[in-house]
Amino acid sequence: MRVVLAEDLFLLRDGLVRLLEAHGFEIAAAVESGPELTRALAELAPDVAVVDVRLPPTHTDEGLQCALAAREARPGLPVLVLSQHVEQLYARELLADGRGGVGYLLKDRVFDAAQFVDAVRQVAKGGTAMDPQVIQQLLSRRAVDDQPLSRLTPREREVLELMAQGRSNAAIAERLVVTERAIAKHTSNIFAKLGLEVSDDDNRRVLAVLAYLDQGR
Repeated sequence: MRVVLAEDLFLLRDGLVRLLEAHGFEIAAAVESGPELTRALAELAPDVAVVDVRLPPTHTDEGLQCALAAREARPGLPVLVLSQHVEQLYARELLADGRGGVGYLLKDRVFDAAQFVDAVRQVAKGGTAMDPQVIQQLLSRRAVDDQPLSRLTPREREVLELMAQGRSNAAIAERLVVTERAIAKHTSNIFAKLGLEVSDDDNRRVLAVLAYLDQGR
């Protein structure tokens, strides 16, 4: 699996290269600026891009904008964005086209090698990997004045949070130490209470949940 990596801090970039290579990824390019990222994505057609939000020369959202432009040129290009802090605006921009193959993680998650590598693989396969802190903020902001969300039981909210992170029913069941059948029932209740169409496609249901949580924000 070929990866284009964009990170301006040398030590972190080098560490990510070593980590990904140790888990069987091929690093097609490791760059440090927006213009370099744009060229690499256009010329190398990687299987997935791992991109820091803030890159030179602007150090604002250069990395994100380069990745979004590349997805416009190549619809569905898998992109995993790394950020120092939770920025819901960045998450919304990344999810706006509704095609999946996207992820948004805080850089702290990189230090959990298994979680980070799993997120890269999930995004590369067209899935969605959202940082738990992003999901928690969306949930808390919607819960204040949203009646359907307030009708969820504590367990359903827990399942919803894990679902929005991109986990399948089997993975949620394993995490919560319950049967997959129990999770399927919770999932059905969640969709019914939120007025969302039921779907067996993991990525589609994650996008539906995120769209609901973020609508009007």
